[in-house]
Amino acid sequence: MKKWALIIDVAKCVNCNNCVVSCRDEHVDNDFLPYAAAQPRKGHSWIDMHRKIRGNGPMVDVSYMPVMCNHCDNAPCMKFAGDGSIYKRPDGIVIMDPIRTKGRQDIVRSCPYKAISWNEERQVPQIWIFDAHLIDQKWKQPRCVQSCPTEAMQAILVDDVELKRLVAAESLEVRKPELGTRPRVFYRNMNRFTKCFIGGNIVAAHSGGQENVNGAVVRVLSGRTQVAEAITDAFGDFKIDGLDRDSGTYTVEAQHNLYGTANAAVSLGSSSYLGSLVLT
Repeated sequence: MKKWALIIDVAKCVNCNNCVVSCRDEHVDNDFLPYAAAQPRKGHSWIDMHRKIRGNGPMVDVSYMPVMCNHCDNAPCMKFAGDGSIYKRPDGIVIMDPIRTKGRQDIVRSCPYKAISWNEERQVPQIWIFDAHLIDQKWKQPRCVQSCPTEAMQAILVDDVELKRLVAAESLEVRKPELGTRPRVFYRNMNRFTKCFIGGNIVAAHSGGQENVNGAVVRVLSGRTQVAEAITDAFGDFKIDGLDRDSGTYTVEAQHNLYGTANAAVSLGSSSYLGSLVLT
C-alpha cells in the first residue's frame, strides 16, 4: 500500500512563507467537509515557520523549518480521542472529523508537536490535512508544495519499503523521534537545527601583515580522536558542522605545507566562531 509522506529540505527553505499563505488561501472561509471546517481568518497557522540562528561574529547562519501536522503512523491524537473521530486513511493522511470532534478542545493538548489548533468560532480542533480534499481530486501535490519557489518541499506517495530506503539513503530525520510517533513529515539537513558548528579563519604572516590561507587542512579532535576535517576556502575560512551541542572540549588543528600549523581549544556549548588562527 502506498502512502503519502512529506520531505522538507531545511537548507532550501528561505522563509518566503508561500507555504503558510497558500494553506491559508486554500482553507480560510472554505469548508471542505468531511475533511475540515473552514480555517479562521485570524489566529491560526496550520503550517508554522521555526527559525534557528547559529554562530557568532562574522560567521552566522539562519535556517528556517516549516512545521505542521506530521500525520504520524502512531498518532497520539488518535489514541487520545479514542472514538474514531480522528482516523488515518489508507494513504497515510490523518483526518480530524470536524463534526465528530466538535467541542473537543481537550484534543489540542494531545499533540506533542503542538500542531493542533483550536477553532473557537467552529468549536473544533484542526490540523493541516495534507490537502486531502485535493489529493482525492487527483492533485499530485498539496498546495504548499506547489507554491514553494525553492522546491524545499516534496510530497511523495510510496510504500513503506521504499520510504525506509529513502530515509536511509538521504539521511532523512523527523522531529522528536524519541516519542515513537513515527511521523510522515521528514527533513533533510535538519542538522542546521539540531547540531552545532565550529568555524574560523586561517591566516599566515605575509609582507608585514597577514594573508588568508587557501587549502589549509583543519581537523577537529576530541581527545586524540579525529571527529571531522575541512579544507579552508579562498578566504581562509572553514566551517565544520554536525557537532553535538554541549559536547565538551575539542582541539582544532590547522596545517599547511608552506605556512605551518596552528592550534586552538574550544569548549562547545553552541555553535562557535574562533576568529583568526595564525599559522607559524
